This record gives sequence, C-alpha cells and structure tokens, in this order.
Amino acid sequence: MIEGIQGTYETEHGKTGLLERRLLKWRATLTYLTIGLFLTIIAATAIGPVYISPGEIISIISYRIGFRIGEFSETHMRIILQLRLPRILLGVFVGMALSVAGVIMQGLFRNPLAGPYVLGVSSGASLGAALSITLLPSIMGIYTTPIAAFIGGLTAIFLVYNIIKLCGRFTVEALLLAGIAVTYLFSAILSILIWTLNRDAHNILLWIMGGLWGADWLKVEIIAPIIITLILISYIFSKDLNALLLGEETAQSIGVDVKFVERFLPILASLITSAAVSFSGSIGFIGLMMPHIMRMLVGPDHRILIPSSALAGGIFLVWADAAARCLMELPVGVVTALTGTPFFIYLLRRRRP
Repeated sequence: MIEGIQGTYETEHGKTGLLERRLLKWRATLTYLTIGLFLTIIAATAIGPVYISPGEIISIISYRIGFRIGEFSETHMRIILQLRLPRILLGVFVGMALSVAGVIMQGLFRNPLAGPYVLGVSSGASLGAALSITLLPSIMGIYTTPIAAFIGGLTAIFLVYNIIKLCGRFTVEALLLAGIAVTYLFSAILSILIWTLNRDAHNILLWIMGGLWGADWLKVEIIAPIIITLILISYIFSKDLNALLLGEETAQSIGVDVKFVERFLPILASLITSAAVSFSGSIGFIGLMMPHIMRMLVGPDHRILIPSSALAGGIFLVWADAAARCLMELPVGVVTALTGTPFFIYLLRRRRP
C-alpha cells in the first residue's frame, strides 16, 4: 500500500513538474516576443529616407509620454510622431488581428491551411472599398472607404450564414463551401466594377494589394481598442478550441457547447478580419503563416498559441512594411505575398504523405 501511495505521489509530482515547465516555457516565449515587438518598433521607426538613431527615437517617445531623456531635433520628432510611428503601430494591430483570426479559423476547421479570408471577408471588404472609391461621396472624409470596407466584410459573413440557413443544416463543411461561394461572387462583382470604371481602377487595385500609407493617430486610436477587445474575447475561447481539436463528440462530452462555438467563432474571426482590412486593405498570408509557425514552436494549445501568434503577427507585418518602404514604397501586401508563397509551398510539401 505504501508503494502504491508513493507511486501515486510520484505520478502527481511528475504531472506538476511538467505543468510548471510548460508554464515557464510559455512565459519565456511571451517575454521574448514582447521584447522582440518593442525592439521591432524602435528599429523599424529608424528606417526611412531620413535615418534616425534608436536612441533619439527613444528620447522622442519618452518626451511624448512626459519624460525628458536625451536630445532630439524638432524635425525628427515630427517625422517620428506624425509619419512613422502611427504607421508602425497600425501595422502592429493589423498583424495581430490577422494572425489571431487565422488561429481561430485553423482551430475551427482543424486545418493549418485555413486562413482569415476563407469566409469571403476579404472579397467583401474589397468590394465595399471599391464601391466607396467609385460611387460614394466622401461623406466621412478619408474614413469613408474604411467604413465601407468594414461593412462589406460584415455583409460577406451575413451572406454566408444566410446561405447555410437556406440549406437547412449548419456544419463546418457547409460554412467553408458557403464562404468559397461568397468569395467568388464578390470577386466577380469586383472584377466587373474594375472593368467598367477604368478611371478608378488604379486606386481600387492599390487598396486590394494592401498598404499602411494613410496611417494616422486617429486610425490607431480607432482600431486599437477594437482589436485588443476582440483578441481578448478570442482568448476566452482558447479551451473550447483545444477541445475541438479532439473532435466534436469529445468536445461535447466534456461540456463544450459545440454548436454555439462553431457558430460564434467564425463571426468573431470575421469581425477581427474586417476591422483589420478596413484600414489596411487585403494583406495576405499573415493569417496563414504566423499561426502555423507559432504552432511549430509552442504547440497546438490555444492558450499560448493565440497570444504568441498575435505578437508574432505584429512583428512580421512591421518588418514587411519596413521592407516595402525600402523597396520603392511597394504595397505591403506584395511583400507578404512574396514571402508567403514559398512558405505555402513548404506547407504543402510538409503535409504530403
């Protein structure tokens, strides 16, 4: 009996030790990523036609928040605070949003090749932006297009759910098929619009390719609380996503409301995606790459996968935008596509039998 008690104690002690090591690994990962994001913001802010040293950047930011550390020029302060820093922070939040939306969709479909655009949100947002550029007056000034893009993204997910409702039965497979159908429908309408309205075709294509050119502090102030709130809500469902990885029946048996989760999470992911693309255009591959890379590094547990993917997505998009600024101000969506395509091919090769 004593040996049995001893064996039980050693087993429980071993589980406790494993849990502690896992928590330490998670904390270290999030700490390194947070430091990496901070250093990325400082380094990317220094990059541009006018080089500004990281020390001067820190002095400017410190002065902005109420502390005087070091010296800096007024010209450099205007460049940092009015041009570069808002653009970089907007990139951070957009990258975070697309990465977390990708995590949700991959967990929901249990497929690492799923992404935030599979339900037609990108095509809906693109169509909304195109309609705004070509047909709508600038009722809200420069924010008319982002608002129209956000409404277009929500319209796409609304159509997807109504198509499923007409079919009579909600399943994840039906959700995916309806998303593909809506994507092709909106893409066809967008193609007709570009073909018939040549005068605005360049502006539409520029928006579709994705970019952070029009960033300002108001846009950052609008998008930041929305993205942070939606990411926190996503994290609440991390255990439910973990349960879905075991299968719907198993998840149901351990108390997960599978029907609610499968209906709510696509809406949540679509809201996150719509909020992101409304200010940046359709930036591809981040929601596919970052969740998969972080899954290889930290494992499939969504309690660590969601926050680590968010941080990694912010880091990646900031560096991609820095590269785009150095390469003749290319749209950042072009840079992410150039880096994402080889990764996508790698994924396909890795998954082959």
